[in-house]
Amino acid sequence: MTTAITRTVKVSAGEVAPNTKRGGDLRVTLSPRTVGCTSGFGGVLTLESGDFVTEHYHPYSEEFLHVVEGDLTMTLDGEPIGLTAGDSLLVPIGVRHRLVNTGRSIARCAFHLSPLAPRPELGHVDTEEAQRPEEANPDVSGAS
Repeated sequence: MTTAITRTVKVSAGEVAPNTKRGGDLRVTLSPRTVGCTSGFGGVLTLESGDFVTEHYHPYSEEFLHVVEGDLTMTLDGEPIGLTAGDSLLVPIGVRHRLVNTGRSIARCAFHLSPLAPRPELGHVDTEEAQRPEEANPDVSGAS
């Protein structure tokens, strides 16, 4: 038996506005807003050499990170972990984390967070000032 797909399930990163609030170019491609999913959200992150994502944590979600290209250091609760292309990392719920491109070239990652926070504004807690605090958090909600 074949199930008919009744909603959008494919989103290209180029179709999504970048979010640079915490650093880098973060694009949430799959989310309740973009495809109507209900268990989490994910997308892609690009960091220029020396760029970083400011420290924060997720009180409700685990974060899964997969490095596609580049050399990075993820600091988890103060402990640095070196990452390179092909590496995957789990950031447990409630763990402070900060990602830095320590290489000489662009770094590209895919990420996924799950489960969803009860409300999108509860998804991130910043522990250092965002690089661009005037920007909104990535919009992952299903609300219009």
